[in-house]
Amino acid sequence: MIKKVLDFECDGLLFAPIFYEESVRFLNEYEAKNIPVVMIDSNISTDEEHAYVGQDAFQSGYLAGRLISFAVKNERQILIFKITREIESTSVYLQRIDGFYSFFRDNHELTNFKFSEVTIKDSGIDQLNLEMFSGINSVFVPNSRAYIVARFLYENNIKGVRIIGYDLLKENIEYLNKGVIDFLINQRPEEQGYMAVNHLYKKLVLQETVEKTHYIPLEIILKENYFPVARKK
Repeated sequence: MIKKVLDFECDGLLFAPIFYEESVRFLNEYEAKNIPVVMIDSNISTDEEHAYVGQDAFQSGYLAGRLISFAVKNERQILIFKITREIESTSVYLQRIDGFYSFFRDNHELTNFKFSEVTIKDSGIDQLNLEMFSGINSVFVPNSRAYIVARFLYENNIKGVRIIGYDLLKENIEYLNKGVIDFLINQRPEEQGYMAVNHLYKKLVLQETVEKTHYIPLEIILKENYFPVARKK
């Protein structure tokens, strides 16, 4: 598929990187074409500075840390739950975790928080067990799979665990509405796509000078402020 894209003649490229190393290799080859590239969701660093539309991944992790810390006086055990494929160590994923830890490093008074990490491959709920959550008060899932943790806790009637994750997936919304997931950080994917195409339109058609980086505001979704949007067919 990469070869097909490299051979395809076009005036601009809209690119949503998923696999980090493959994306870097692709972009390094594509830069020889001297065609404007807009990346959405993941901002991949290469020799050439490309346009980017999406969230500041580090700040979104930092925000997740702040949300976990709210209204907490006693000691809390925080579990960072990494649910990932072997090839999915994307820069966004790692930047979120870095931002999360940075919040607590920057706020030295929050000495009552202790951290542990668990990694499971892909999305297998069968890899979860009760021991993982022994003594855990809060869970941070740095991608869209918070529902996997939420489903396990719900099915095992484990209550009182604060869960923070990303994206308004149908499964995440289900457990948000059930009160199992506390916060979802929404990335507004439709807005990202719209702004990316708009960037190419302004650059290529209108020949305007446009900013290379367009950060999407960090949107915090709770059960009380989630309102599904009817989509046009």
